[in-house]
Amino acid sequence: MMSETEIPETEPELLIAMDKYLAAGCHIGTQVKTQDMDPFVYRQRPIGLYVLDVRKTDERIRAAAKFIARFESSKIAIVSGRVYGKRPVETFSHYIGATPFTERFVPGTFTNPNIAGPRTYVEPDLVLLTDPRTDQQALAEAARIGIPVIALCDTDNQTTNVDFVIPSNNRGRKALALIYFLLTRQVLRERGAIPEDAEPVFTPEDFEPQIQRF
Repeated sequence: MMSETEIPETEPELLIAMDKYLAAGCHIGTQVKTQDMDPFVYRQRPIGLYVLDVRKTDERIRAAAKFIARFESSKIAIVSGRVYGKRPVETFSHYIGATPFTERFVPGTFTNPNIAGPRTYVEPDLVLLTDPRTDQQALAEAARIGIPVIALCDTDNQTTNVDFVIPSNNRGRKALALIYFLLTRQVLRERGAIPEDAEPVFTPEDFEPQIQRF
């Protein structure tokens, strides 16, 4: 949990209460900080863990949503090679109308019209990645053909070929659920599908992966 020294004295109006961001762990980074991600880091804890500035996360979700809302839904590809990203990505895609890629990303999906197998060749106009390292094949293909890329990036990510960074814990189950919930809600607001001051029919819990219990 973020300490008092990690919370600014005055908060700008956020998409969701600060304590919701903190409870979901959206601010929790890693013990590695790349130069690319330095502008999004708030501080480093004594134990070495870097903390992301969730105010910048909030700002970036707003900006990304404005951008995403400009594209035709069917031309948006959302990728997650992370297990905890599967349900958030598929739920986002359901409400936005985008195309999810949550299994193995088949090489050539964006670049080879003759691709064979269960996945067919697609020509997106925008790509959203859950982690540019895990989803590096999709990132490389998008960069090769000049498709703009938005990516959730943690403190240890390189952002080469990423056009727009959303700083966030991109590993945590609750963090990914909350970020994709906020992004979905904001895109729908930008499109006018739901009023700015209204809440959608879905909640952050609808984006959370189910934990297998044995």
